[in-house]
Amino acid sequence: MKRFHWSVLSASVILAVAVNPVFAASKNNVSTQKTVTASAVIVPAQVSELGFLISGIAREIPVKEGDTVKADQTLMVLDTPELQFAVDAARADVRAAQAKEEIRRNEVIKKYRINYITFTVKKLRLPVPHEEIDIANARVQEARASVAVARANLAQGTLSAPHDGTIVSIRVIPGEFVRANQAMVTLATLDTLQIETTDLSERDVPNVHVGDSADIFVEALNRNISGTVIGISPIANTVDGDVVFKVTIAPDTQPEGLLWGMTAVVEIKSGE
Repeated sequence: MKRFHWSVLSASVILAVAVNPVFAASKNNVSTQKTVTASAVIVPAQVSELGFLISGIAREIPVKEGDTVKADQTLMVLDTPELQFAVDAARADVRAAQAKEEIRRNEVIKKYRINYITFTVKKLRLPVPHEEIDIANARVQEARASVAVARANLAQGTLSAPHDGTIVSIRVIPGEFVRANQAMVTLATLDTLQIETTDLSERDVPNVHVGDSADIFVEALNRNISGTVIGISPIANTVDGDVVFKVTIAPDTQPEGLLWGMTAVVEIKSGE
């Protein structure tokens, strides 16, 4: 009986040793996926605050708030008669320089032909005097460069759309004075909205990676949207004393009714 008891005990020990490694392995294979939850806000993918580098009177505003515009479309024009005059004067200088060049060219060629006949009798070779023509041509090129500069200055009086979008706000009306380096028009891509977190803690940001999937609950629409993390700010912000990082999420769809400024709650699922 003692021998039988010892055999059963030994078998139990062997069985425990055999089972434990398998259990440990299955324990190590448990998924380490983490979920990070944060509040968020809906924002356009691109927002541009547009203004002028010069001051002047708003002469023309061919768009209004709510209009959809294309890249390079004119949004506002200042009244800049002095800049237009500079362009006209520079063009006149080009015409004058071209006329002088033509006159000088004819004079040089005429002088060369007379001297050529004289020196041919003496059997000498006379080089063509290109230098004087080149100087006259250089003055024409200089005048043309002045036109380019004047046109560039004139272009500063026209505000154009840098990208496709919707006119969100216009802060001036025709006839009002516009100051330099102040935003006069806000242009945003309201047809392409994104989600930005507002309180994602510094403790959670290490668990978030570009490419992670996210569930977005838009409170105003009472709707869930799926999305993907496309950006993580490398700089922290401080909100109510907490250090937070902005994470940007691109939604897979743009549901009807989704508007700039709506709030949301996001759950980001770490890919690790």
